[in-house]
Amino acid sequence: MASPEGARRHFSKGLLLSASILALWVPQGSRAALRIQKIPEHPQKNQDLLLSVQGIPDTFQDFNWYLGEEAHGGTMLFTYIPELQRPQRDGSAMGQRDIVGFPNGSMLLHRAQPTDSGTYQVAVTINPAWTVRAKTKVQVEEKHEELPITHLPMSAGIMVAIIIGSLAAGALFIGSIAHLLLTRSWRGQSHRYRGPRPLSPSLCLLPHPLGPTG
Repeated sequence: MASPEGARRHFSKGLLLSASILALWVPQGSRAALRIQKIPEHPQKNQDLLLSVQGIPDTFQDFNWYLGEEAHGGTMLFTYIPELQRPQRDGSAMGQRDIVGFPNGSMLLHRAQPTDSGTYQVAVTINPAWTVRAKTKVQVEEKHEELPITHLPMSAGIMVAIIIGSLAAGALFIGSIAHLLLTRSWRGQSHRYRGPRPLSPSLCLLPHPLGPTG
């Protein structure tokens, strides 16, 4: 039979093990629930990019946004503390970027550039001992240039029809010109001067009006 002191030691070890498992499980579950949605999914140059945080707890102390694979002071974009009158404090990685934070943990990047591409991550502080994180990769593309309008190649049947039509029109035109020339030539011959007509024999037998000349 175990002594009361041994039972207490066994219970304490079991309680400590349960607490350790719970401490590890809660942040991992929260990390899995937190995610970032990109709007638009594939941003282009000079577009506004919204990184919307989904699954953030209802209450939290603050959140920090970073640009880079590592989260430290050199990669921090800004810190957002909702309780402050001016909640947003820009970090060293902000530079010339125009970024606005929102109370729900999201951020808006105005006029994104290809140089803004990289890994964005957010760290949400629930309490001093509990921080949840999420990250996403962003690739800002150059604007797609409009392709010149190209005409599709015509089929062989269409080409043959066009050629035959062109030949028929040419033959008709030549025939019309030839007909016009022949018509004018015929009319010219019909109106050509043919000279005086010869006198009839009856007119030759009439006496001369002056009589015979001596």
